[in-house]
Amino acid sequence: MATEQQSYDHAESVKVFAEVAGRSSKILGDYIRRHADGKGIAFTDEFGIAKAFMDLSAQMLANPWKLAETQMKMFWDYVSLWQSSALKMMGHAPEPVAAPAKGDYRFRDEQWENHFLFDYFKQSYLIAARHIHDAVCCVEGLPEEAQKKVNFFTRQYIDALAPSNFVVTNPQVLRETVNSGGQNLIRGLNNLLEDIDRGNGQLRIKMTDYDAFKVGANVATTPGKVVYQTDLMQLVQYQPLTEEVYKRPLLIIPPWINKYYILDLRQKNSFIRWAVEQGHTVFVVSWVNPDRRHADKSFEDYMFEGSLAALDAVQKATGENEVNVIGYCLGGTLLGATLAYMAEKKDQRFVSATFFVSLLDFSIPGELGVFIDEQQVQNLERRMNERGYLEGSEMGTTFNILRANDLVWSFVINNYLLGKEPFPFDLLYWNSDSTRMPAKMHSFYLRKMYIENALKDPGGITLGGVPIDLRKISLPAYFISTVEDHIAPWKSTYLGARRLSGPVRFVLGGSGHIAGIVNPPSANKYGYWTNDKLAETPEEWQAKAKSHEGSWWSDWQVWIDRENSSQGAAARVPARTPGEGKLKAIEDAPGSYVSFRLDAKPS
Repeated sequence: MATEQQSYDHAESVKVFAEVAGRSSKILGDYIRRHADGKGIAFTDEFGIAKAFMDLSAQMLANPWKLAETQMKMFWDYVSLWQSSALKMMGHAPEPVAAPAKGDYRFRDEQWENHFLFDYFKQSYLIAARHIHDAVCCVEGLPEEAQKKVNFFTRQYIDALAPSNFVVTNPQVLRETVNSGGQNLIRGLNNLLEDIDRGNGQLRIKMTDYDAFKVGANVATTPGKVVYQTDLMQLVQYQPLTEEVYKRPLLIIPPWINKYYILDLRQKNSFIRWAVEQGHTVFVVSWVNPDRRHADKSFEDYMFEGSLAALDAVQKATGENEVNVIGYCLGGTLLGATLAYMAEKKDQRFVSATFFVSLLDFSIPGELGVFIDEQQVQNLERRMNERGYLEGSEMGTTFNILRANDLVWSFVINNYLLGKEPFPFDLLYWNSDSTRMPAKMHSFYLRKMYIENALKDPGGITLGGVPIDLRKISLPAYFISTVEDHIAPWKSTYLGARRLSGPVRFVLGGSGHIAGIVNPPSANKYGYWTNDKLAETPEEWQAKAKSHEGSWWSDWQVWIDRENSSQGAAARVPARTPGEGKLKAIEDAPGSYVSFRLDAKPS
């Protein structure tokens, strides 16, 4: 039996080695062809990292006593660790000198705690990480922008050097290597080469089993019809699930950074299906995945051919002049601009607005701000102008490294060190199905919103010849933000909510940018906070906010029902079937725009 197993393992190893050799040869050949003109690779500092760290060095050397103090503190922590480890080796159970933060899943394996050597590796790393961070986090005299870059990229460096990321210092990987005779590393190398091959020479980490999902088959399955389309979007109307529906239809404007079906992943966590079940006639904008033909599409075009065109179509499909609207993330930023445009035009067809984790005031951009300054935007514009768009994978990489331990290093360990295939996960499938950004639109967005923060200022931007003034938005608004959001920090979304002049309900949900929004009542997770008074500052609001269990979806439904019920007896009407009104069905949901995968070559 043992001989048969050894023979099988040998044959399997030969097979995997052959695959690795074949992939390596192809990738090397492609690399040589790409650089056959002798240009090679130009090393640049597009992020301004080198300058930031040179400024850091200058300021730290100007205060050597501070650096010496940090080194001495780290030394004494290591002395304590040596003593603690010696006691643990002799069978005692001393208190740890350094412990992982709550929610740090890198050290879940029990050997990190039980085996004195791995416990030493873990604590030694945590001590070094803490003191390195403390040394660079708040250096006097360092410009604010440089300090942000230093903090962010130091954290990336610290995360990369975690003992969990290496074979001999990760107990789980070491066990697997011994048990499999190293086949996990061979499979991992094959996975690595496959990911490089998929990225045409650049690493694109596989986060889930892409073959396990198909849009329209097991994700984005809520039944409906595409009833309208423009060059930038298709409009999906969903099949009713109740005999009566609210008189006011509901339009959802998602971001065009990703596909809309984050709100329709599975039946049990689909916000779209849940809203239909509550009696809403739901319409959703499905944005096109742009290519070079859309290079000159502007933010203004997204308003006219997107949000406003969708509103016209909803009105035509239902015959209603009053519509509720939701904007998610960038879709919420567009919604804010659209509402201000409509206010100036005396257009009152939107009667309530809901903002999902949406920035209107970009005063606190979070760690995304590390990637957005004049130098980096100029470099990005140069690349976009060559192609006509920003490649979706480039933006995806930026978002992933904001949470590198969860979205990068965990997959490095699983895919490359353990040699496993990633688990089928619908959320990560959606996350990998990113979309491009038209060059003109994205340049405007980065400059006007992030660099200049002009949307918050009356007349700061002009769309369709109309100066945009958020103060003129007087309709009832509901803001849902999330406490751990690393893309739209809630304190900044709160500042945006205060720019509006109508009644605003601000709600703070648990978790982050995605999980905190896709949080159905049935899951009973995370909870949320409410405060009926929109205080002067987010800190004042938070101090008096009330905590609630469950999902904010239920709170929103109470709010929107109250807004709809202001119509009295006419609040509900017979259910509307998509395609039976003045807008005929074009095709079944989810439509052809959303099914276009990024893997396809752009036109």
